[in-house]
Amino acid sequence: MSIHLLYPDGSSHSFEDGTTGLEVAESIGSRLAQAAVAVSVDGVEYDLSRALPSGSFSVITENSEAGRHIIRHSAAHIMAQAVLSLFPGSTFAIGPAIENGFYYDFEIGRGFTP
Repeated sequence: MSIHLLYPDGSSHSFEDGTTGLEVAESIGSRLAQAAVAVSVDGVEYDLSRALPSGSFSVITENSEAGRHIIRHSAAHIMAQAVLSLFPGSTFAIGPAIENGFYYDFEIGRGFTP
């Protein structure tokens, strides 16, 4: 089987079933692949290592609002894991990506600094 992707320029391209977002981006160009943080098919975001379905395809880069949101969201999760590792027993509440970055609320029972 194969998947069929419609690019933003209106061109249609076919790939083997199981092709990832990174592989499609690389087929377009190495610079685009290096700049990619995710891809979108029919408005649904996929990480670069996931096999894609057929549909309307676009690459999401850090230069787009969607790309910045993905990076901020990922950074918030990495920070939360670091805090949980450094402060055993701590808990976290919400931690959304926001317009200019991200934040997390933590309960650790004491301050972060001595």
